[in-house]
Amino acid sequence: MSESPTAFSEYLHTLCADYKIHNSLTEEARNNSSIKRGLRNDDGTGVMVGCTKVGNVLGYRVVDGEREPMEGRLIFRGFELTDLVNAYIKEKRYGFTEVAYLLLFGHLPNREQFAMFRALLNESTELPTNFVEDMILKYPSHDIMNKLGRSVLALYSCDPNPDDCSVENMMRQSIELIARFPTIVAYAYVVKRHYFENDSLYLHRPIAEHSAAENFLHLIRPNKTFTEEEARVLDLCLVCHAEHGGGNNSTFSCRSVASTGTDTYSAIAAAVGSLKGPKHGGANRAVLRQFEECKRSIRDWKDDGEVEAFVKRILRGEVSDHSGLVYGMGHAIYTLSDPRAVILKHGARKLAQEKGMLDELELMEAIERVTPKAFAEITGSEKVMCANVDMYSGLVYQMLDIPSDLFTPLFAIARITGWCAHRMEEALTGGRIYRPAYKSMIRHKDYIPFNER
Repeated sequence: MSESPTAFSEYLHTLCADYKIHNSLTEEARNNSSIKRGLRNDDGTGVMVGCTKVGNVLGYRVVDGEREPMEGRLIFRGFELTDLVNAYIKEKRYGFTEVAYLLLFGHLPNREQFAMFRALLNESTELPTNFVEDMILKYPSHDIMNKLGRSVLALYSCDPNPDDCSVENMMRQSIELIARFPTIVAYAYVVKRHYFENDSLYLHRPIAEHSAAENFLHLIRPNKTFTEEEARVLDLCLVCHAEHGGGNNSTFSCRSVASTGTDTYSAIAAAVGSLKGPKHGGANRAVLRQFEECKRSIRDWKDDGEVEAFVKRILRGEVSDHSGLVYGMGHAIYTLSDPRAVILKHGARKLAQEKGMLDELELMEAIERVTPKAFAEITGSEKVMCANVDMYSGLVYQMLDIPSDLFTPLFAIARITGWCAHRMEEALTGGRIYRPAYKSMIRHKDYIPFNER
């Protein structure tokens, strides 16, 4: 390009100003009631676009046409999340591998099936030959989700049969992706630290006998050490994030792309790109940023009155990022409770005591406790709200000494199980390519010859 960077910047500025003039929508168009923005109905519920047997999210009942709040329920293939978690805790087992089997195959495994599935995951943990050198080491990224998405697409080139959409082939690809996600994320993080933060470079090999949670902690820590309680709490996080119905943005993105008949890697890469968005997978980072301000500004963490006073300042837009939002509070579906938040809050208490962070956990519980009343007083709204999973997941990761760079990638390590289950279901039962409509707001224009403009 012959023009200087400054000249190019000026051209671009002029073009963008022109773009804004010719591509803005009128207020009437933006508020058109017939348009389901965000694929949501006027009452906030999602537009029904399909059926699924993978998962279900319940947060309210509809009685006489009105939404009635209820305690939240999250269901994996017919099983309540709380029942699954309680069983794993009682039996002192790691649950994520079994949940992965359940989501993929639709039923809980017996001992033989579980052993076979775990062996398949162990065989698939290692990345393809030269993949680490050629894909991860040579092309470091500031953002680990970006690296994960590119790595998923690169795995297409390593697959001897990438485009086959038979059940057997899609299942093989799903198992390989579930097994490889922790390794890709861990290596991408270590390489990022090395290239951009001048940290030592260390690449540990996964251990076949480890659970996904154990392996991840083993891979990201220089000394490879972790406690059993740390691994169990991380496993709990993975189980809670494994699936959340077909309507969440990343799963819907995966199903939409899968409906075209494309390969598994393209569908999963689309889901990764969706999850990267701060409105979806990055919400717990916003919670922690705001929480740090709460810790600095609230003198007596045990005083609910003082906590509520500061929350009201947040709601009035006086502090934090001036958005008026209490991050981690409220959900599109859940009303009285988010079962994932309830599970993490209780599951992390022992770890909080071990890490000397019980006061932080209890401050977060206080924020959860006072926000609904403060919200009603400040806004005048009678909306029922609860803490969502993002309220506690970031704090749990902080207890585990996991840097915020890895919060959203950890979400992906868990949700790949749900994505793969939905990708297969869409490919096998969807039947039609997704094709929603957009209302056209353009008017006919007569063509003007080039020399007359």
